[in-house]
Amino acid sequence: MSETIFEALRESHVIQRSLMRKLMRSEPGEYRVELFSALRIELAAHEAAEERFLYVPMLMDDRGLHPSRDALADHHKMDDLVEALQTVTHAGRRWAANLGKLSEELHDHLREEERSFFQLGGKILTARQKTSLAKKYRKEYLALHKRLASE
Repeated sequence: MSETIFEALRESHVIQRSLMRKLMRSEPGEYRVELFSALRIELAAHEAAEERFLYVPMLMDDRGLHPSRDALADHHKMDDLVEALQTVTHAGRRWAANLGKLSEELHDHLREEERSFFQLGGKILTARQKTSLAKKYRKEYLALHKRLASE
């Protein structure tokens, strides 16, 4: 059976949770900077591809309009927190506080997507769309990941 968009997205969710867990436990230094960079790239690639290949089709259905807007707002909040984390040293209370906010926002968002948004998407999207969108998502995600990692 072909991969669905939801399975492809969950794969990235696992990576995001793992990177966040490691980052939350890390000490200031080069390893923390590497973890943060990996998380920043993962989030950016995932968000852009997810917005294009899940949120846009969901926005086209009345049932998906409000939930998609909420999910987009979550992405915006996380982007703002990532930006704040890039502008200060990777140590200190302020950085740790912003990382804690990002962790909370990320985990809430992933939980909400997996528990309700994906179920709604399962009702809105056809079986053909689910597999077609998975292929498009994965292609875009990999291209973005590669581009962001080389910057």
